[in-house]
Amino acid sequence: MSKKNNAIEMEDVVVKFVGDSGDGMQLVGTLFSETVGIDGNDLANFPDYPAEIRAPHNTVAGVSGFQVHFGSKEINNFGDLCDVIVAMNPASLKANKKWAKKGTILIIDSDTFDQKAFERAGCTANPLEDGSLKDYIIVKAPITTKVKEILAPLGLDIKTMERTRNMFTLGMVLYIFNRTFNTTFDYLDKKFAKKPQMIEANKMVIKAGFDYASSHESIDKTITVKPASLEKGKYTTVTGNIATAWGLLAASERSGRPFFLGSYPITPATEILMELARHKSLGAKVFQAEDEIAGICSAIGASYAGAMACTTTSGPGLSLKSEAIGLAVITELPLIIVNVMRGGPSTGLPTKSEQSDLYQALFGRNGEAPLIVMAATSCTDCFYASYEIAKLSMEHMTPAILLTDGNIGQGSQLFKLPDVKKLAPIKPPIAEANDPDYKPFNRDPKTLVRKWAIPGTEGLRHRVGGLEKEDGIGNVSMDPQNHQKMVDLRAAKVEKIADFIPEQTVFGDEDADLLVISWGGTLGAVRTAVQELQKQGNKVAHTHFRYIMPLPKNTEAILKKYKKIVVAELNSGQFVNYLRMKFPRYPMLQCNKVQGLPFFVSDLLPTFTKILKEK
Repeated sequence: MSKKNNAIEMEDVVVKFVGDSGDGMQLVGTLFSETVGIDGNDLANFPDYPAEIRAPHNTVAGVSGFQVHFGSKEINNFGDLCDVIVAMNPASLKANKKWAKKGTILIIDSDTFDQKAFERAGCTANPLEDGSLKDYIIVKAPITTKVKEILAPLGLDIKTMERTRNMFTLGMVLYIFNRTFNTTFDYLDKKFAKKPQMIEANKMVIKAGFDYASSHESIDKTITVKPASLEKGKYTTVTGNIATAWGLLAASERSGRPFFLGSYPITPATEILMELARHKSLGAKVFQAEDEIAGICSAIGASYAGAMACTTTSGPGLSLKSEAIGLAVITELPLIIVNVMRGGPSTGLPTKSEQSDLYQALFGRNGEAPLIVMAATSCTDCFYASYEIAKLSMEHMTPAILLTDGNIGQGSQLFKLPDVKKLAPIKPPIAEANDPDYKPFNRDPKTLVRKWAIPGTEGLRHRVGGLEKEDGIGNVSMDPQNHQKMVDLRAAKVEKIADFIPEQTVFGDEDADLLVISWGGTLGAVRTAVQELQKQGNKVAHTHFRYIMPLPKNTEAILKKYKKIVVAELNSGQFVNYLRMKFPRYPMLQCNKVQGLPFFVSDLLPTFTKILKEK
């Protein structure tokens, strides 16, 4: 494992592995990120893959990628332009060259760059020869040929040998960043414990890739990224979807309520269902329903029976659940709805991300049907956001929607495992047996919350349902004045939750020339852009919203301090219009992106700079 002496040190680096679907880019990206994570770097990962199950070979539509942003400092976004790109074919190079900056190292399998592949990728000429890559460091490697030569003694078939090409590139990247094989070899030993030949084959290819990079004339230096200063504790790499599942399980444990999930698989939310199904030992009951409607209705039934009930989905599924959400509102039952937002409308962009469902979460029901809406801010925050929304839903006896998105749901970050016993306690308002004063819609005067009467509890016979109920006693009522009262009470109950959430905070000066507002999963990129402007001497402040319905009590007090306000979001302006509706006195500008991609810092800086310069 010889290394060149002329290493350079970098604070943070972006590496992207791209190739055809089936080339193993998600796997090799994950293995590399695990290596740098175990080595002590902070990191954030961004999987980027097509919606087609099997897109045509060598086409841009079939390109799959995995981006790793890691460093010796805090990493709070997925990274902008890349320092290293591994491109397994012409289509992947064509689709991702725009993410390369001057001096980017491009590792290319030259064996795949033939005329047929150029035609399928829509290339008019060979990019390795037409001068279009002159600003980059090109590492041409005959990877396909090399792996066949290396593995020939093992007697493997051609298809199996070609599947190890991704491991050759992993070896090359490990060399460039002065990393060892340990983490990947441990993975291979466990993955192929019953297939020793596959362990040997993959290890041989990784070592060969490492040695090839060490002698390649285009790689004249290696890159060192020192460990980050992380708080002491036990860490793991976690996706937002898995963190969401863990947060829900923790909330069930702390509340003492049995956990039930009723869901239907849908990209990009399915992994939450899959992760929860693995934890029967923790008491989780998971029902994969025949459709979205059955999923949420089963969850409402479980909530009525006293369970901490949840349903998970993405945009089209949330549309189908809207009538049942109204049922949960009028029955005043706790219910957690997790919506992992994706590009729409309709089926839209199933594997791409947008903040496109905010209107639907706030208003997408018939009648007056307010509920809690929160938005997780990062992959790791999905744990704390799902825990907190479960706490709010149960303690305030109302359904609640947690918005995450495809970027943070399927992206991953380094996560310090929390001590569940130190999380805020959850105390659902369970009605006691034989309470002589019990009525199904009697309310706590401070919170307007009704008690949760578990069916079968002695002396608490009651009924709830989709028809309007008489205040207090709960009989079916069509009385106009009663309906007005119940509508007002349900709305006031949700608004009172503002007394139980933190006030909004501002990053930056109160007298800043510009206030940048963001919400949900855009926190990392927007905060980084604001910090960059501050370093340049600009007076810029940033406030990021996690609580949407209700808004924090001091929201207006913040808005009134700034003459220039811009709202950045991955849609055409849903949150800014919500704020305009709530606070019409304050003019707000917009910064929007609807491309199925996260914000990059380079998207935001020009817009914010232009606003600062305008009179």
